[in-house]
Amino acid sequence: MTNQKVSAGGLSRRAFACGLSSVAALAVPSLRAQSSSRIVLGQSAAFTGAAAQLGIQFNAGAKLFFDQYNAQGAGKRIEIETLDDGYEPDRCAENTQKLLDRDVFALFGYIGTPTSLAALPLATKAEVPFIAPFTGAMSLRQPFNRMAFHLRASYNDETELIVKNLHNLGLTRVAVFYQNDAYGKAGLDGTLLALASRGLKPVALATVERNSVDVAAAVATIGSANPQAVVQISAYKSCAAYIRAARKAGFGGSFYNVSFVGTQALADELGKDGAGVVVSQVVPSPYNSAKALTREFRDAIAQGGNKVQVNFSSMEGYLAARLLAEGLKRSGSRAGRDGLIAGLESIGEMSMGGFSVTLSAKDHVASQFVELSMLSGDGKVRT
Repeated sequence: MTNQKVSAGGLSRRAFACGLSSVAALAVPSLRAQSSSRIVLGQSAAFTGAAAQLGIQFNAGAKLFFDQYNAQGAGKRIEIETLDDGYEPDRCAENTQKLLDRDVFALFGYIGTPTSLAALPLATKAEVPFIAPFTGAMSLRQPFNRMAFHLRASYNDETELIVKNLHNLGLTRVAVFYQNDAYGKAGLDGTLLALASRGLKPVALATVERNSVDVAAAVATIGSANPQAVVQISAYKSCAAYIRAARKAGFGGSFYNVSFVGTQALADELGKDGAGVVVSQVVPSPYNSAKALTREFRDAIAQGGNKVQVNFSSMEGYLAARLLAEGLKRSGSRAGRDGLIAGLESIGEMSMGGFSVTLSAKDHVASQFVELSMLSGDGKVRT
């Protein structure tokens, strides 16, 4: 598939569910998180509900790296304390305050735009770093925030590549199906910018509510405009529901999704109905062993007992954990959270197994890497 550099998995459902009780046991408000021997990160994410696989897979990939890091005994042990927000902003805000009250060292790996927007002001006020949220929203990147560090490219980067690909294929009648919240609006804004730069406008717009699969109205609205392609900005369950319903209604065009959809989760939801669905990616393919990063990731899974699924979401969690650990390594004698911030900002340009990242005191967005992948219809992904 098309590759572009702009400017520049997890536990099984059953195994994860069994582990929820042990996670809850860690959540004791009277305990202070840090000690002389460990660093505790706080993660509020969807571990249940319509976006659960995003949180589960990202967490599993991050834990894979941290387990590997801890086994080396190179520094303080890194642990993640998790709380389930079900991909709901109000629950995320409550969880975030709980984590801050427990004195977590940093907030890490939050899943989603609306949830991250609820959490970042709390982190900023408490002067606690907010590391590698699983979102590409510009509203979390601008204006610059000293506490916030982003691993992934923006939704503007992803939708630019999607629209470029559509334009190159001669597909100009484009509709947008988007989640009716800050995430969907962020992806819509990027799509509108990319279309406008080519003198185009969407032929139809339709929404779905967060954590809902009620797509009937969207299918009718978009179908009546007779588009050639639909850009989807939502989570995997609603996107899968839309694709199935649209095809049943007779739509024969193309579907394009941004990375937040959760590629493997979408493939699992759709099965054979996923054939030909395109998804933009912000980390290299975990399936292409020609890349050093992929070999390292898959070796780590093999050494860890194969409990982590190989997919883009777990790969992103692995990379996010690796980036945070690099910041800690570079903090040197500088203590505490300011040391982590300084360590991350000192990275400059660095390659993580062929995945280039750049961070500085003025730029906290590590990557603008984007490429396209396609579902094959047999549960696999081609890049």
